[in-house]
Amino acid sequence: MCPYSKTADGFEMHIGVNHLGHFLLTHLLLEKLKESAPSRIVNLSSLGHHLGRIHFHNLQGEKFYSAGLAYCHSKLANILFTKELAKRLKGSGVTTYSVHPGTVHSELTRYSSIMRWLWQLFFVFIKTPQEGAQTSLYCALTEGLESLSGSHFSDCQLAWVSYQGRNEIIARRLWDVSCDLLGLPVDW
Repeated sequence: MCPYSKTADGFEMHIGVNHLGHFLLTHLLLEKLKESAPSRIVNLSSLGHHLGRIHFHNLQGEKFYSAGLAYCHSKLANILFTKELAKRLKGSGVTTYSVHPGTVHSELTRYSSIMRWLWQLFFVFIKTPQEGAQTSLYCALTEGLESLSGSHFSDCQLAWVSYQGRNEIIARRLWDVSCDLLGLPVDW
């Protein structure tokens, strides 16, 4: 979680890096993924998505900004993107999943002394990067998950998604807004 800043393309850092960057990369790779089907897309999210909301009037955080909430909003966006992408890719041989890796020892807390203190307090519950990667690997490699495309996983099993993360109207609108921000056609 970082203080307010923008990407080189002018997007708020969390939504730009965590959502729009992945959205664009997926768009750029999609034809190759379809050609090499069966293939999978795994998007990293977070338990923090439960605190997220997609505020279309403040997607870039210019009217109100909280680093922690911006992170949560971007992780919710990853879940919504995964669900909408799964609907659009149905029958293509490409499946997609969102993943909560757990609380992983990383640089996430570098800008917050309070978060660093909390992580030190609860260090026994924090996963190593190798442990945190297990659910991503599970979704990328486990046979038989195809019928669960669009689902969210944690600890190598299906995980509950917030009401916001199940909202198809918000997912569709976020798709359209993301395409508009990136200059992409909405029907890719």
